[in-house]
Amino acid sequence: MRKFDFTFLKNSLLPTNLLGITNTIAELKVLAQVRKRDFQMIFTKLEGIAKVQSVKGSNAIENIVTKDKRIEEIVNQSSAPLNHNEQEIAGYRDALGAIHNGFDYIAIDEQNILNLHSVMLSYTQTGGGKYKTSDNLIMETDREGNRKIRFIPTKAAETEVAMQQLILAYMDASNDNGINKLLLIPCFILDFLCIHPFSDGNGRVSRLLSLLLLYQAGFDAGKYISFEEQINVNKNAYYEALQKSSVGWNNNANDYLPYIQNFIYTLLICYKELDKRFALINSKNVSKRERIEQTILNSLLPLSKREINSILPDASVTTIEIVVSQMLKQGKVKKIGTFKNAKYIRTPSLI
Repeated sequence: MRKFDFTFLKNSLLPTNLLGITNTIAELKVLAQVRKRDFQMIFTKLEGIAKVQSVKGSNAIENIVTKDKRIEEIVNQSSAPLNHNEQEIAGYRDALGAIHNGFDYIAIDEQNILNLHSVMLSYTQTGGGKYKTSDNLIMETDREGNRKIRFIPTKAAETEVAMQQLILAYMDASNDNGINKLLLIPCFILDFLCIHPFSDGNGRVSRLLSLLLLYQAGFDAGKYISFEEQINVNKNAYYEALQKSSVGWNNNANDYLPYIQNFIYTLLICYKELDKRFALINSKNVSKRERIEQTILNSLLPLSKREINSILPDASVTTIEIVVSQMLKQGKVKKIGTFKNAKYIRTPSLI
């Protein structure tokens, strides 16, 4: 049976570039904390945007989709879910809300993990809040479209014990001052995914747990720049890292490093995106039109006019519309969607 031991984080020589990324994240974290005191309104608006993107992105990874307008309505609780996909989306909204509002009080234990799973599936007929009762497999599709087994998770009969041991190992490591907490979190998440404790929803729960552990460790950029959406945008790299780090897991011979690197780099992107928002806000010598243009060109994600207005509240809707129209004519951005659902992102030639 798998043995959980995170002491390698204390004893191993970690790559220099990985340590450099963690140092950069630590610096950006401090900067964000200072800005949060001065720009509370902006952070509140960014959190609202990120919630919608997180709910959309985390579900989209699992091919649970609906129209953007419906996602916004469900996240803002202005409409009830109308079908199974929307029930899944509403459940993720509630579980994410619980983490945003109470991460300080949610202990990392079996019952709380089961509760998160239960909340996430509370709108569906299958329900949640219990471990799998039959063995499951992690499948993948090759280039020819054939399905094959990628990984064999922990057996159903061993799941409860595996989860108990994982949680104990994590708590021991988190109390060890010699272990970098930021590097410990992706190790816990990888092990959770390899146990695959539920019959459904493991990936989404893993992303909820990622946010919970990051917030508890003081790294809350994912509240304001969606961590899940960054995974969705770069999901090929994410799955490649997951595959590499799960090889040999059942025999205690896997390498955590690829998954750690992907996880930490995703968090770095969130902090850098957050930093860009405020670099633009504070650019007093730069015109509003230039700040609107740079906001779109610097964003990794498509932005609607309303989202641009939330990022730059001093820019009027009229000015934003004029600038976006000019950028479209100049070929600097392309339009995604139509009418009120339209979003804009820099053209591939400019990336």
